[in-house]
Amino acid sequence: MLRISEIKLPLDHDDIALEEAILKKLGVSSKELTSYTIFKRSYDARKRGQILLVYIVDVVTPLEQKLLNKLAGDRQIIPSPDTTYKLVAQVKPDQKFEGKRPIVIGTGPCGMFAGLLLAQMGLKPIILERGKSVRDRSVDTFRFWVKGKLHAESNVQFGEGGAGTFSDGKLYSQVRDPNHYGRKVLEEFVKAGADPEILYINRPHIGTYRLVKIVQNLRSTIEELGGEIHFQSHVTDINIKDNQVQGVTLENGDYIATNHVVLAVGHSARDTFKMLFERGVYIEAKPFSIGFRIEHPQSLIDQCRFGTQAGHPRLGSADYKLVHHCQNGRSVYSFCMCPGGKVVAAASEPGRLVTNGMSEYARDEANANSAIVVGITPEVDYPDHPLAGIALQRFWEERAFQLGGENYQAPGQLVGDFLANRPSTKFGFVLPSYKPGVKLVNLGESLPDYAIAALREAIPAFDKKIRGFAMDDAVLTGVETRTSSPIRIKRGDDFQSINTVGLYPAGEGAGYAGGILSAGIDGIKVAEAIALDFFAKVDV
Repeated sequence: MLRISEIKLPLDHDDIALEEAILKKLGVSSKELTSYTIFKRSYDARKRGQILLVYIVDVVTPLEQKLLNKLAGDRQIIPSPDTTYKLVAQVKPDQKFEGKRPIVIGTGPCGMFAGLLLAQMGLKPIILERGKSVRDRSVDTFRFWVKGKLHAESNVQFGEGGAGTFSDGKLYSQVRDPNHYGRKVLEEFVKAGADPEILYINRPHIGTYRLVKIVQNLRSTIEELGGEIHFQSHVTDINIKDNQVQGVTLENGDYIATNHVVLAVGHSARDTFKMLFERGVYIEAKPFSIGFRIEHPQSLIDQCRFGTQAGHPRLGSADYKLVHHCQNGRSVYSFCMCPGGKVVAAASEPGRLVTNGMSEYARDEANANSAIVVGITPEVDYPDHPLAGIALQRFWEERAFQLGGENYQAPGQLVGDFLANRPSTKFGFVLPSYKPGVKLVNLGESLPDYAIAALREAIPAFDKKIRGFAMDDAVLTGVETRTSSPIRIKRGDDFQSINTVGLYPAGEGAGYAGGILSAGIDGIKVAEAIALDFFAKVDV
């Protein structure tokens, strides 16, 4: 195949326009074009009102070599690279696997893809999830959002699918990916029921409710390949002898022997982090960020980004990415922007309040929301203990719970009032989407003084980039504390803990990912490392 890049077409082009552009670029007739597929589609919005779609396509033609010779100087036409992911090892059909099975703790995207790859390689993993299946978990989560009744083991953070299930389902990452792990993740999502467009559109997403069915289908695939998934199976101890993993103990007392444990517990498994620290597993504090969710009319963001072409179906709802470096040395940035979405209750511990954002596939809710957060570091803000970042999170989550009325309503404030340092008394044009509800307060009391000062400086600065960002009626909802894990479970080049053989810290909770795609990629890498170690030591 040939790959052609930088084919630019207007938003309203018809179906035949792309093929015509390919024929013109190659200088061939339609009879000499066997087929083509879109590898990537993005848009160029540098000129508002004149937005162009930009395509990369793979072309099949009997004239491939002739065209490569003829167009050798054109850097936009090259042989299509092989983007196929290849398993590093696999149990052969005539071999029998009877070794100690690898255990995966957690069924977020990292644990799910670690389990899937181990199953595809014939290693029959046992996957343990402290929460419930995705359907049962969804019932508990929606009950919390409507009635304020928190289930501590089945919520936005815990349960099949992980925290990403109740999010925008964003599927993009900035990690280098020469081995096409990301392509593998996307292809498996498509096999499980995702729209095939995620393979080629720029900044793809799945959407919350579609993720539920996809997660179920991934589970079925793992089980069909000999893997097991056990819900409400909380690992309370990892048994270690002479710095080597021996097995795991569950809350009900069951013990499972193993020499390979994937630790993919997510960023909110605070009890697990404490247990690992007490067992002597090396843990260090790492930076993370704290702040609020901010909501604007989605129409305002669309107009600012797309101008007169706002609302075009090929563009969808606009997003943004912002950063500001403050005078007090802090950086404020937008995080997990959810176009046409909702702010959601994401608590996992009684008496503590946390927010997050999510969007459905259509992204058609009235409000855009994003976290606007302030970076903090262990060297400056929580230097005393590897787990001190968790204590800091808990302190401000408890404060938010108190400000909201101790019933899981969130504290909120209008942007104009926040900037003026006065309590809000009533909502304006923008109505908050957070459930169970928002109680208007002065958010200046809900985060450290340095964070409040940085946010008050950054919001007007963001308004210079997106006119209306600092509109008086925009709504801030507190608090966002779980942007990433506050700890890192340090691992070596073999993906094992630097002081515990057989323990493979992975994904966002261990400090090695930051979203669905990067977590899935990390799960694949860890599964490969286990397979290479396993096949080197065990005669299958």
